Order: sequence, then structure tokens, then C-alpha cells
Amino acid sequence: MTKVLRRQILRAITAAAILAAVSRPAAAGRPYPSRPIALINPFPVGGPLDTLARAMAERMGEMLGQAVIVENVTGASGGIGTSRVARAAPDGYTLGLGYWGTHVANAAIYNLDYDVVSDFLPIAQLARGPLLLVARKTFPANNLNELIAWLKANPCTATQGTAGVGTAVHVVGLLFGKETETCFLQIPYRGVGPAMQDLLAGHLDIMFADTAVSLPQIAAGYVKAFAVTDKRRLTLAPEIPTFAEAGLPSLYFSQWYGLWAPKGTASDIIAKINAAVVAALTDPTIRRELTEQGMDVPPSGEQTPQALAALQRDEIKKWWPIIKAAGIEAQ
Repeated sequence: MTKVLRRQILRAITAAAILAAVSRPAAAGRPYPSRPIALINPFPVGGPLDTLARAMAERMGEMLGQAVIVENVTGASGGIGTSRVARAAPDGYTLGLGYWGTHVANAAIYNLDYDVVSDFLPIAQLARGPLLLVARKTFPANNLNELIAWLKANPCTATQGTAGVGTAVHVVGLLFGKETETCFLQIPYRGVGPAMQDLLAGHLDIMFADTAVSLPQIAAGYVKAFAVTDKRRLTLAPEIPTFAEAGLPSLYFSQWYGLWAPKGTASDIIAKINAAVVAALTDPTIRRELTEQGMDVPPSGEQTPQALAALQRDEIKKWWPIIKAAGIEAQ
């Protein structure tokens, strides 16, 4: 083999090695996202999170250039689906929807296999809205005062449907009973949607429900509405009074919804998903859909990961002592 040929072979080997070294990271580090993204909803189809998820998924997918697929992984008051997100690879391809119950209350009630703060990275707050106290349409009471009087005259007789132990509709129901000195039976379901179905069928008496689930039933005349946990009456249903107007200001509650990723997810991926969320929340169709469901889109300054983290910390500080003092336990 001549010296010239030997040098040519060595150059070819060296060039191939350099090309391989450059190509490997390029193949492994394709721009995010390069495949579909799973959006885990820890509650059943038909609930408020599901309504919100499906409104957001298509628009987010358009912004990210990949399909965003909603997966309902239910059970344990949202704990099963939330646990799946905590254990997922931190690559941006598994994201978790959650709300006050999954990322605040559950940690004060259940022995979780994850930490609601340290095992997740916040992405954005999506929406927020109050709860409505509703009843089956054949219930004897026609307003809040009549309801309270009936509950006192028939202690521990009425049934209240909940989305599970420790969910917002459960905790607010307990506070309602405490503030009015009334007693009723708590019946847990896997989500608000299944509970509402039983209320419509007359198998339940009362329940606290999200506006997205309850407003259509109220408008259709299928259920009775007694009061809203907001500080002001709903624009879509101004005939429904607030609890404060009935002398129960402690029954103010705003239920918020957010999006999280597993801890360890790269900051640039978090930023890219956040940008897609923010863009989706400016879409007139999505904003109209949320408004029609009685939800508000948070101001732009409250759509950042930092704002969601601060909100969660503040809510934990406020609600954990209340939940523990109430003696709420897993059943």
C-alpha cells in the first residue's frame, strides 16, 4: 500500500468518525416535539377537566406541530392519573392536567406515592371558575334558605354526590354542612360527570358541581340551582345568588385548573409548551367556549409557570390546615 493511498484511507476514516460524531446527537436531539404528546386527564369523560382538555388539545397541537392526545386515567380522586405523570419520562411527551384537588387537597388526605410540589414542574394555569350548589329537579326546596331548612328538618337524610374524597366538591360540601349545621350523606364517584348523571336520574339529592357540568343542566331545567361560590353572580346565570348574599361568605371558592410536566423536564421544553398554552388561551373560540362554561381565563401575567407555582403554594398554605382540621380521610 502506497503512502498516498494510506493517507487517503486515514482521511476517509477520520471524516467518517467526525460525521458519525456529529450525526448521533443530531438524530438523538431532534427538535421537540417529534411525536404525539399525551395529555393525562385524571378524571372521566364529561367532567370539567375533560371539557377543558379537549378544548385545548387541538389548538396546542396546531401550535406545537404534533397531535396532543387526551387520555383519561381515572381513580383515587385523580391520584392514579397524577401518579402516572409523576412517574413518566421527563421528555415533554407526557403532560398532566390537574386542579385544586389533585395538586393541593389530595396531599393532605392521601398517602401518595409522589409529592404534589417537588415531583412536578408547573407549566401554566389554564382556567378557573366557581362551583354551583344544585339539586335534583324534584327536590322539595326551591331556594337556599328552603334547602337549609329542609336539611335541618331531615338530618342525615339527603345524599350529596362528590367526585371522590378530598375533591373540591367534597370539601366545599363539608364546609357547607359545617357552616349551616346540617348533615347529609356523602356519596363518592369517580368524577363529577358520573355524579351528575345520577343526580339527573334522581338517585342523588344535591351536589356541588363545576359550572362547565352544571350550567347546561340548569339551562335545560333538569336540575335546580341554589347558589354559586363566586363573589359575584354569574353573567350566564344572573338569577342564581351567591352564598354571600345568603349570609354564608365563607362559602367562596374558586376552582382553578393547571398543566404540569414531570420533574426533570428541560426548561426549553417547558417554555415551548407554555407558549403553546398561552397562544391557545388567546384563541377567540376557546375563550368563548370557556366563557360559555362559566370559566375565566387567567390574565396573561398569571399564565406563567412561576405564577402557577405561587398559586399552588398559597393554596396549600390556606387549605391544608382546613382539610386536616375537618378530619377528612381517605375512604
